[in-house]
Amino acid sequence: MTNIILCGGNGTRLWPISRTLMPKQFVKLFDNESLFQLTIKRNLELYPKQLIVSNTQQYFLAKDQLDELSISNKNTSFLLEPIGRNTAPAIALACLSLQPDEIVLVSSSDHLIKNQTNYNKVLKRAKELAQDDFLVTFGITPNYPETGYGYIEAKGENVKAFHEKPDYETATKYIQSQNFYWNSGIFCFKAGIFLEELKKYAPNIYETSQIAYKNAKRDGLIRITDEDMLNIPEDSIDYAVMEKSTKVKIVASDIDWSDLGSFDALDQEFEKDENLNTKTDNLITINSKNNFIYSKEKLIALVNIEDLIIVDTADALLISKKGNSQKIKEIVKELKIQDSELPHTHLTVHRPWGTYTILEDNNGYKIKKIVVKPGQRLSLQKHFHRSEHWIVVSGVALVTINDKDTLVKANESTYIPIGANHRLSNPGKVDVILIEAQVGDYLQEDDIVRLDDDYERL
Repeated sequence: MTNIILCGGNGTRLWPISRTLMPKQFVKLFDNESLFQLTIKRNLELYPKQLIVSNTQQYFLAKDQLDELSISNKNTSFLLEPIGRNTAPAIALACLSLQPDEIVLVSSSDHLIKNQTNYNKVLKRAKELAQDDFLVTFGITPNYPETGYGYIEAKGENVKAFHEKPDYETATKYIQSQNFYWNSGIFCFKAGIFLEELKKYAPNIYETSQIAYKNAKRDGLIRITDEDMLNIPEDSIDYAVMEKSTKVKIVASDIDWSDLGSFDALDQEFEKDENLNTKTDNLITINSKNNFIYSKEKLIALVNIEDLIIVDTADALLISKKGNSQKIKEIVKELKIQDSELPHTHLTVHRPWGTYTILEDNNGYKIKKIVVKPGQRLSLQKHFHRSEHWIVVSGVALVTINDKDTLVKANESTYIPIGANHRLSNPGKVDVILIEAQVGDYLQEDDIVRLDDDYERL
């Protein structure tokens, strides 16, 4: 049995915490664990094998967080998409890599499920139905008229209809009827049965996915090519298969589930103080109540403030009235129109070799803190618009400039002129930490020409 874990979402409604290069599923929100890690752990007992479908850029985030859990590499495989085409193609490509009779659990990497006992029960029932060749969806027992979810109408375990996100009045009627469930986006079936139904109801997705899987690059990972991925029609599993198939069953799931799709939802999961403010050491309040506060660094002080969402990160501050956090995606849309980097990256950016943090960014110069993990190295590269000064503050760096290798120790520095081929490596057993000062007329990340790279980023 295999757990197919979908890691494609960007979580724009949780901006500025969630961004393209660090989406919400990898942010460590709960006891220093991410939603991705929690997904792995809760399914591990019944589904010991993981097939992770990830965006190429997020592969190393997933790999690093798996390593933190000490998960066996023998039980984990990756399928990498260069661009997302929604859930139907992602699941199709994953199922093509498995035996037809393999029972799979398809789960999103950004959901929170707190009732493990009930969850295990519904997993077992879903497996029984999947063994009888049904496509099983998990319907969440609703406890309030949510307008942000799709609904499934059912009679017992038989699905009658799928319904789009309703208005409040319609959602209230759904709750009162007691035979409607939130559509969780969790599924269980045999890989071969899903592919048969996909071929029947969405033949274009099936055929182009087959071609893409056949042409994929294989180097321990399954890498779908850009061209083949773009040729696959974009569609969700619900529209492509589940709403059309006659083999669909539903398992009612009272599992304390949330997709954490907004700050209003996230607010429900954080501990509160006596005034219903988020309980945190970084908060002082005077006559303030019912506020959600997220801040990792700065002290937040509130005076006569009620019903606000306040999210503070190193480079962005969000303030919103509670109940309106679904509109945050409109801010992200506006930032993209402005060609801002804020929807995409934090000041600290994770790379396969480590991290870099922007300390200062001004016209003509930029200063970064760079951390390189033991045994890792950056790409061999050059720049056309900037020179760089590297000052090592911890560890020993192996610096290559053109054809010359030099060991640079703590409190030593080196200079890389414009146009020089260069590389930074860490041959030691502890992190290399250095300060990089860039000087030039253009300092963006796309002024990198990679000549050689250990991580397939040429």
